[in-house]
Amino acid sequence: MAEAAWDDLKLFYHVASEGGLSGAAMRTGLSAPTIGRRMLALERAIGRALFIRSQQGYRLAHDGQILLEHVRTMQNAADSITDWHRDAFALPIVSVAGDAWVSGFIADNASALRGRGDGFRFCCKQVDRGFDLTFRQADVAVLHEKPRSGNVAVRRSVNLAYGIYRAGNMPDREDFPWISIGTEAAWTAADKWVFQNHEQQIHTWTDSPSLLLRLIRNGAGRGILPAFVGDGDPLLRREGGLVEDLTHPLWIAANDDDRHRPEVRSVIERLADLFRREEPRFAGVFA
Repeated sequence: MAEAAWDDLKLFYHVASEGGLSGAAMRTGLSAPTIGRRMLALERAIGRALFIRSQQGYRLAHDGQILLEHVRTMQNAADSITDWHRDAFALPIVSVAGDAWVSGFIADNASALRGRGDGFRFCCKQVDRGFDLTFRQADVAVLHEKPRSGNVAVRRSVNLAYGIYRAGNMPDREDFPWISIGTEAAWTAADKWVFQNHEQQIHTWTDSPSLLLRLIRNGAGRGILPAFVGDGDPLLRREGGLVEDLTHPLWIAANDDDRHRPEVRSVIERLADLFRREEPRFAGVFA
């Protein structure tokens, strides 16, 4: 016995619901003779008589009534899948990723990346160690280092500078302790700088950049922050100039196949414009 095709079962559903070929033809746009031939082929495929045919129309035979119940169940499931798909995927998603600091900046400026009239949804993500655009962990990423492999398109953006910050109400003492990102969580040069240069003076550490900022604000010690974060916080002040050897460019990257999607291309251009407008903040020239 051949397996019945879902298209034929849907056509059977219309014939059974409408009570004949004419009603099914109006519902489907197919001709009545075509529908009649397909119902005959369906009966032969499943080896059961589904209809009692007469001049009054198509009346369901016993096996046809049983099949109709099965098909109704299948149609309800198909309708549920259609509703689920329509609700979940009405708009495409563009995800943008950055480290803890950059993703925070992106979140603060999300309205510059997606407007009310844009036909896509926006997702802001945070990159972790081992992040790889090759596996589409995000559509667009702002990275500390230029990707060296994979099918990735890259453009250079602004320079990101770093400084040493303490709470504004803390005294200028040389022996003021340091706060560091823990070695198990440190993966950028800035994360590692305090530990590499002031290990003996570290009294507090954390595995979270957001907690590092809180600890510095609350006077637990001084630490390294991106200039755009530290200079923009009214509760902090910078010690001296920038830590020049930590300055590095940011790179806007996207999978080379995905970057041609209109919504992804729009976000990349808006992201580049946003960083360009805020370039002095990232360079630390407003301290």
